[in-house]
Amino acid sequence: MKKSVILLLIIVVSTMMVGCEKNTTISKTEKVTTNTTKKEDTTTMKNYYEPKTEVDEVVIEDLKASFNFFWETQNHDTKSMGCGLAPDRVEVITGRVKSSASIASVGYALAAIPIGVSHEWISKEEGYKRALESLTSLEKLDRVMGFYYHFYNIYSGIKQAGSEVSIIDTAIFLNGALIVGKFFGGEVEKIANRIYEDVVWTWYYDKDAIEFYMGYDGNIGKFSGHWTQYSEQLMIFILAAGSPNYPVGRQSYTLMKGISKMASKTNDYDSFMMSGTSSLFVYQYSHAFFDSKKYVDEKGFSWYENSVNASKAAYSYAQLQASNYLTCSENSWGFSACDGPNGYNGAYGSGPSGGGHQVDGTVCLSAAPASIVFTEKESLAALKYYRNNPKLWCKYGLIDSYNLGTTKTFTNDKISIPDGGWYGSDLIGIDKGNELMMLENYYSSLIWNIYQDITYVSDGLTVLGFKKVE
Repeated sequence: MKKSVILLLIIVVSTMMVGCEKNTTISKTEKVTTNTTKKEDTTTMKNYYEPKTEVDEVVIEDLKASFNFFWETQNHDTKSMGCGLAPDRVEVITGRVKSSASIASVGYALAAIPIGVSHEWISKEEGYKRALESLTSLEKLDRVMGFYYHFYNIYSGIKQAGSEVSIIDTAIFLNGALIVGKFFGGEVEKIANRIYEDVVWTWYYDKDAIEFYMGYDGNIGKFSGHWTQYSEQLMIFILAAGSPNYPVGRQSYTLMKGISKMASKTNDYDSFMMSGTSSLFVYQYSHAFFDSKKYVDEKGFSWYENSVNASKAAYSYAQLQASNYLTCSENSWGFSACDGPNGYNGAYGSGPSGGGHQVDGTVCLSAAPASIVFTEKESLAALKYYRNNPKLWCKYGLIDSYNLGTTKTFTNDKISIPDGGWYGSDLIGIDKGNELMMLENYYSSLIWNIYQDITYVSDGLTVLGFKKVE
């Protein structure tokens, strides 16, 4: 009799314990395993992830830190009108998120989600939930003819005073939205596609000049400037050409190539098409999404080789500057738009250029690593060098920029560097995002593989006359 009672008690207690386990908070690792039984995870997802069998650990370390930047700082409060927005800047020391959100940074935050899922830093359920909530909210933001403003308040979702309606920042956002949509499919893809298809590319296009406008001031209702010679706008041509509702053909792309200047061949690099400043990001931004190594245009021109030679030129130029600036060396190089001792400078760049580059010894730390698919040896050496300097590393990986001043034989009265050097106090979302995309492509081709599988992208490349390399 007593044995029966004891046995009954054991059964009851065991049942209660099973019920408790169902309500217990589980770890992230356990979530990955548990979520495989959920409906959204049983759907077969195309495998875009092709990791290298061997890679230096510093690559993975910086990848994870850069991913965490977006995962942790993106506004994911569903009660907030700014849900889905990602910061333009985050303070290095305090980790404080500043209130201004960049729509381009949002694009990188969305594209970062498939990276986190593929590495199992987050579960598919977590990634899907963040993507769906973000895009649902972002679709409601104030736009003009489908184009987003450059900056919004990260909490209220209200556009920042004085912010322009930006075609290039919208393009980066659209790339991220389409990538996360293609990765997950379902409702996430439906919203991403709807946002893209609503963009009226023909409105932002000057058919008389055969060029896209540079910016639009919504306060006065006026366009300003044009995208003329080669810059980071290749993605604009691809997205506009692939639009099912408001397409723009290849004429502007052809004109851009015709009016752009070519740098002459040297012992260090072959000829390449220059931008006005040869800021290194120009040769990276579109390539962070578009796998240019696999394509040439109708004239047989390779944008991949163009960026290879531009990156080699940037490295060579930094070596020449080593006699003037202490920041420059064989392992510290890359002049690109970033913060400097006198504030943000979009004209930081290398020679040769179209004539507009500026140099004061400030090195953008994301620039060399983001060229890793073009200059593997030099870029990896730079990443290792930066990682081994505690002043150049923080919670979210590499800091944005630094400047150690001039050598004893050179002076620059335009900058003042404190003893011990100047170090950027903010992390900038677009720099961190570009770095993340390029390192992941180097490691696994993930972003490239997803992007090339998007119908709008393949349609755009066809319209522009691009062909796959045999």
